[in-house]
Amino acid sequence: MKPFTTHSGTVVAMDRANVDTDQIIPKQFLKRIERTGFGQFLFFDWRFLEDGSPNPEFELNQPLAAGASILLARRNFGSGSSREHAPWALDDYGIRVVIAPSFADIFYNNCFKNGMLPIVFTDAQVEELFQRAAKHAPYQLHIDLNNQTVSDDHGLNYPFEVQSFRRHCLLHGLDDIGLTLKHEPKIAEFEARHGQAPVAI
Repeated sequence: MKPFTTHSGTVVAMDRANVDTDQIIPKQFLKRIERTGFGQFLFFDWRFLEDGSPNPEFELNQPLAAGASILLARRNFGSGSSREHAPWALDDYGIRVVIAPSFADIFYNNCFKNGMLPIVFTDAQVEELFQRAAKHAPYQLHIDLNNQTVSDDHGLNYPFEVQSFRRHCLLHGLDDIGLTLKHEPKIAEFEARHGQAPVAI
């Protein structure tokens, strides 16, 4: 998993609440088991019209959103089913950070397991970010996970909270497999002690 320390990027402001995982990655695209290739289907029903052409009204299709890597949204982002494909699709599209007043628990946990940073701010703080995104488009934010701050080029500086273990894993690029591999010598010792040939990990 790619480490996350600092990130600067363009914000795409999605003024929607209760964005669920079926909207993030519709169920008809869940037939693959690889983590890659889902970005093209991100928000498919919103991004594209019935004839397959891009919907010019959708936020991610706006010219100023080109290359955006920070998603700003309203409450309860990532609700619905527990599909891990949702953060896969966001990450494959290029989104590294999602900012909202609240997240569905499973989606929130899955973000950390896939190298993405979900940041929770108050409704008032998120509203301020929406206003700044509209005023300063294309709007840039700078995220510093070491110091746990979000700042812009216009005087804003917000601290944010993230659980210390999750922060450690992101900073060092450790997903569940990476955490397991840190114990490889002990695993090999256990296997040798029980008469098993060490398994190459």
